[in-house]
Amino acid sequence: MRVSPPFSTEGPRLVTDPRLRPTPDYGTLGPGSDISGLNPAQAPRPAAKPALRVAHLIAVVIGMAAALTAGTLSKTRSIWPRNIPAQGSQPKDVHDSSQLDRMKPQKQAEVLLEQAVAHSDGAVEEISSRVDRWSGKVEWNSQIASLTTAALNSNDMRVRESGVDVELAAYGLSKNSASVEYLLHAVDSTDHRQKIWGLWALGLMANRGVDAGRITARITSHLKDADEDSRRWAVEGLAVAGTDDAIPALLAAMHDDVSPLVRERAACSLAESGMFTPEQRMRALPQLLAYTDDPSLDAQTQGWAFQALGDITHQRLPRDSAAWRNWYRESVASGQ
Repeated sequence: MRVSPPFSTEGPRLVTDPRLRPTPDYGTLGPGSDISGLNPAQAPRPAAKPALRVAHLIAVVIGMAAALTAGTLSKTRSIWPRNIPAQGSQPKDVHDSSQLDRMKPQKQAEVLLEQAVAHSDGAVEEISSRVDRWSGKVEWNSQIASLTTAALNSNDMRVRESGVDVELAAYGLSKNSASVEYLLHAVDSTDHRQKIWGLWALGLMANRGVDAGRITARITSHLKDADEDSRRWAVEGLAVAGTDDAIPALLAAMHDDVSPLVRERAACSLAESGMFTPEQRMRALPQLLAYTDDPSLDAQTQGWAFQALGDITHQRLPRDSAAWRNWYRESVASGQ
């Protein structure tokens, strides 16, 4: 299959996704919208670029907003089951590899990711064994958008990882240094949509172990950007990267950023969204404890610290700093 370059000479073609809803960040699709009028001449074109499309970038950015807004701290538990595409019934298990082999890569990705979200035995393993062959053969469409949203909201880390793998394949990004260089160009783009997509996709790449340290440092540098939106998507990129170095960066953003949105997204990333393991999240506890009564923080941010503590530890203690410190001293610091 021939894959189109990022910017078609015929102009961008929008992907219609009935799952997507207008958000405060990106508005609506259509005439007069805030994401119309892309200029192909402004796109960075590195020599070795993976195959992406403008339509992909638009659908991806809005899809990310829909998926990640669902995971804010105002909703303390994942809502992934409600994100499974409604098709009348759950998919049947595919245990016969030969049956999968007769499907096109697009169908393989859709069937297996839907099964993974539904916790079907063997689906995650099938995705892992096949995903490297899907790059450039899987299209970003409304079905993949819905399924990757559901996967990234799953309470099973292995399903989240499958969502990352399928999303990278749908972007046409191979897990190598050439893709990283392309994404670094995207992050430097004067086109804001490309920039925030690049921050997100770099996080996906780091999560799969490609130049993770370099990527985390680069994304962290954008926490100092002047505009709120770039800082917000730097937070999202760090969350999905899931690296150890991202934890202190998110804690700093939660404490220092002037934007309540950025502070909330950092808190949510530490609490339960993104790709951190439970052990990584536990490392944030001492600082979160300090935030609960930090006089330099407003009451809202202190509240997010309490909520993050509850989500990480699964303890339902009152919003009382002394009570939490006592619990931490007796249950965590003592090694029990």
